[in-house]
Amino acid sequence: MELTGRQIRQLRSMANRLEATIGVGKAGITDAVVRQTDSALEANELVKCSVQGTSGMDTREAATALARPTHAQVVQVIGHKFVLYRTSQREDIEHIQLV
Repeated sequence: MELTGRQIRQLRSMANRLEATIGVGKAGITDAVVRQTDSALEANELVKCSVQGTSGMDTREAATALARPTHAQVVQVIGHKFVLYRTSQREDIEHIQLV
């Protein structure tokens, strides 16, 4: 599902108060980072990630490289941080209601 401009604005607003919970470091996008991101998306639906300066990756390329295996959508890329969104399959969490 492709996000509309209105939905992206809503998610960007929600992500503004989030702290970066996933870090892409020197090793880049490893299996451990993918697993950690996948479980964070399943628990929260919206995740803010950061790319360390020692990483050899550009922030946008790190965002797309991490979004692909987790089946998430890139919401925003600013500086060394990016935000990913994916609808969770869990029933026990409060889901984000997109407009």
